[in-house]
Order: sequence, then structure tokens, then C-alpha cells
Amino acid sequence: MLATDQMLELRAAALDALCIVDPAAKVAAVGALARESRPVDALREFVEPPGVPGRPERPTLVRPGAVAQRSVATQEGRIALLHALAHIEFNAINLALDIAWRFAGLPEDFYREWIEVAREESHHFSLLHARLADLGASYGDLPAHDGLWEMAAKTRTDLIARLALVPRTLEARGLDASPAVRAKFASAGDAKSAQIVDVILLDEIGHVATGNRWFKFVCGMADLDPIEAQIAAVARHGGPALRGPFNLHARRAAGFTDEELQALSAASKPSTP
Repeated sequence: MLATDQMLELRAAALDALCIVDPAAKVAAVGALARESRPVDALREFVEPPGVPGRPERPTLVRPGAVAQRSVATQEGRIALLHALAHIEFNAINLALDIAWRFAGLPEDFYREWIEVAREESHHFSLLHARLADLGASYGDLPAHDGLWEMAAKTRTDLIARLALVPRTLEARGLDASPAVRAKFASAGDAKSAQIVDVILLDEIGHVATGNRWFKFVCGMADLDPIEAQIAAVARHGGPALRGPFNLHARRAAGFTDEELQALSAASKPSTP
């Protein structure tokens, strides 16, 4: 079946869209899914099909350290940075679709909100892909790493950890990195790319807020303290150690409490002997 099949309920259609390989077709399917009014079967338990997530043969996936770093003072460097951002956004589409089908038994708004997140991630990917085309490049031209999806795979049966380690950790790191990324483009005189980063940051605050809200909802259902649950999720699944500087303004806007930010800052400080 295709994601545009009107007979599919929302979560099944999200899984269908997740399995689409071609980026343009995936973006189109997500857009249609976000526009349509579909019922939600929140209780359905799916068997994961092969081909999750659907993605093209290129870019070649390599270890994070093997992705070359180039100066944004050159066009090649700006292409490399835009390509890395496009890969993050393509993964983010898949992550939002994945959480929408994978975890049953949640309120209908949970699923609808993640489809809206997928729509905005698709918009980001499209902006970056168009900007790459402006510079004579395309998504897939350069190698990329798979860190975001690797964490999704680790947390495929653990909703609290998925929310803790993807939106609240890996995607929140994007809030921290965005000011520096924007400054790189601006310093190179690339105002158009800098403006795209502005769009992404504004939307990503909302995406992290969605993750924060549902993380705390699920913690409440399980009678867990959110800070303790976050620490436990990092321990269970090998979450990354975070280092500042942190974009505290954006993190507060995304729903992190002062207590959480204090815990984050304390955990990021190297221990003294």
C-alpha cells in the first residue's frame, strides 16, 4: 500500500510513509498525511516490516569521525554543512514517522502531533535540498553518519528512552548548535543559508517541546521523576555525554525547567579527581 491510500488509518499510513525510499516521494507523502483527516487506531500493535526506515542508497553512511570537515569560507564547505543538515532533517522525518506508528496506547493527540513534526521536518529538508541545488549539489552527494537513527534503533521498544534520548537529547543538541551554525553561514556571506537555519531553529524549539511534553506525560503515567528517568535512560542505552555551551533560552522555550537545566549543566562538567 502507499501512504496516500485513504483506507489507511493514521499510524498505518505513517509506517507506510516511513518505508518510502525516495526523499521527494517521502516528503510528498508526509505532506499529504498532514493535510488529510484520518482516524487513529491507538491500540493497534504492528509487526515491524522490512525496510524501516526507507532511505535512498546515497548518501553512503560512515562513522561520525569519517565525515570530512571543511571551512565554510569555501563553497565546498558550505555545501558540506548544508548536506549534513539535510541528512539530519531527513533522519528527523523518519524519526517522527517512526514514533507515530511504533508505540501503541497513547492519546490520539500524541500521534497527530508527531505527524505535524514530520511535516515541518519535511519542509526543512526541502529548504536545504533546494539550497544545495542552488550551489550545484544534491542530497546524497557526500557521505553522512547514522547517529540519529542508531539511537532510534536502540530505543525501539522503550518509549521513555526514545523521548529522553531523541527529542530531549539529540534533537535538543541542535538547539545548542544552531547559533554557531548560523554564524558560520553569516560570516561567509551566505545570508540565504543563515535564514534557513533561523527557520529550522524556530520549528525545532517546538519539536523539542513536543518531546518534552510527552516525556513528562509518560513519566507521569509511570510515576517516574523526569530527571531520574532521563538519567536512567542514558544509562540503559548509552546516551551521549553532553558538553556546553547550551542554548538556555531555546531550551527554556522548549519546556526544559530550570531544575533540568541545572542537572544538565552539572552532568556536563568534567569530574574533578
